[in-house]
Amino acid sequence: MNKNEFAKIVLESTDSLYHISKSILQNDADCEDAVQEAIATAFAKLHTLKQEQYAKTWLTRILINECYNILRKQKKLVPMSDYETEAEYETDDYSELYKALLRLKKEYRLTIVLYYLEGYSVKEIARIMRTGEGTVKSRMSRGRKLLKSILEEENAYEIIS
Repeated sequence: MNKNEFAKIVLESTDSLYHISKSILQNDADCEDAVQEAIATAFAKLHTLKQEQYAKTWLTRILINECYNILRKQKKLVPMSDYETEAEYETDDYSELYKALLRLKKEYRLTIVLYYLEGYSVKEIARIMRTGEGTVKSRMSRGRKLLKSILEEENAYEIIS
């Protein structure tokens, strides 16, 4: 794959990459940093891409790794209580569904975002997350159940209030 073909894939995938990073990081600035760093890393290591048809999947995996690197750095630098307060503050403008998604564990949230919002297949998600297809299916099932209960809980709370 040449650099022009890769650039085309990057341009087509920018929104998707941002959504995926947002499901892990929540902070807009961190998401932008992760996407930029993932693109730069992928561009520098383009020669290591073995199968061109998996370029977007490969780029997504690099992005996920970069998001986790940012989270690791934040754990060292910022007390968790400060980070949670910041994350809660930033979600004030988002929908109830997005807020409910944030309450899921990362692996459930990421699987649901990749499948339902970004349109990846179970097989592609398994490749991206380096896990089995059965694991992806069970995470989607558990994630949907948890999401449903969170949304029902919030809805019941609003009715009572």
